[in-house]
Amino acid sequence: MSFQTDTIHAGVGPDKAYGAIMTPIYQSSTFVFEDIGKTRGFDYTRSGNPTRKALEDNIAALEGCSCAVAVTTGMAAIATVMHLFSHGDEIICTDDCYGGTARLLKTIQEHFDIRIHFISLVDPSGIEAHINEKTKAIWIETPSNPLLNLIDVEAVTAIARQHGLLSIVDNTFLSPYNQQPFKLGADIVVHSTTKYLNGHSDVVGGAVLSNSPEIDEKLKFLVNTLGTCAQPFDCWLVLRGIKTLVPRMKEHERNAKLVAAFLDAHPKVSHVYYPGLESHPQHELAKKQQRGFGGMVSFEVDGGIDEVNKILKGTKLFALAESLGGVESLIEHPATMSHASMGAEHRAAAGINDGVIRLSIGIEDPDDLIADLAQALA
Repeated sequence: MSFQTDTIHAGVGPDKAYGAIMTPIYQSSTFVFEDIGKTRGFDYTRSGNPTRKALEDNIAALEGCSCAVAVTTGMAAIATVMHLFSHGDEIICTDDCYGGTARLLKTIQEHFDIRIHFISLVDPSGIEAHINEKTKAIWIETPSNPLLNLIDVEAVTAIARQHGLLSIVDNTFLSPYNQQPFKLGADIVVHSTTKYLNGHSDVVGGAVLSNSPEIDEKLKFLVNTLGTCAQPFDCWLVLRGIKTLVPRMKEHERNAKLVAAFLDAHPKVSHVYYPGLESHPQHELAKKQQRGFGGMVSFEVDGGIDEVNKILKGTKLFALAESLGGVESLIEHPATMSHASMGAEHRAAAGINDGVIRLSIGIEDPDDLIADLAQALA
């Protein structure tokens, strides 16, 4: 079926007990055995739950892969994947990644001696210089957070395969509607389902997906062993949110294009980061590997932190808050909010300066969003 039909029907159907059209919330910690060693498919919610399975089957269908495991948060998704690696392994990672990702990977490096190489992956030709016999994976975040740099997923995954490495793609910023990394060669995909998949800012969750029987089984084992599994009610909320993913993403992008064009023409804005602009250096790559450009826009202003703070405090419709992907528009300052934990040195190396402001464009009327930004900038 089509992607849009799958968002509503994949992995779910009328409840067999009473015919409920919506997937029930199986808010139960344990399930009764029919006989010794015989269950109806579930025994304990940490190991599996019918509501969680419905969400996992749904997301797997949308990403076009064999397995999805739903976990408690986006960070839990990353932490679960990192348990695939061992002491002495090395991983290459997008340098301008989410601040929480950088913090976790640096913590793992410090405590478990899994070395992380933070490098720019924008030019794939520079990757091989960092590969050695200990390298096990390449971690790709595209578009990056918050600079919206794009990585040629097909080119990078080809390099990974050539060297026997895993390629892992964080697909949170675009959702499977706008980008399907498995079709571009990825081995593992991670999501913060908190963001566009849920889309309503009322739950935190994550997911890890794979398309290999061997990796599938490892991920299921890890989620059960670590206890990082998502809870039934949270899964139900995400599953409910996914049903409107396509119309929401279309509205996010429509508004983002208009906001980006407005900012690009504003005299106080020195730079706009949005791949949907034809002036973006990777606009053609975005058109090649993505269905759309998404709803995230970042921009840079001159005048230092005082000017940034005036804008952050000046908006009335854009809420000053972290996170993204909800129906309401948000504004935030990466250097002091989402990427504060990355550290000043790492931010500077990745090009995330104090003048960068990140917007999560909601689905409000675009004229209202532009008017709000205009008065804040004025």
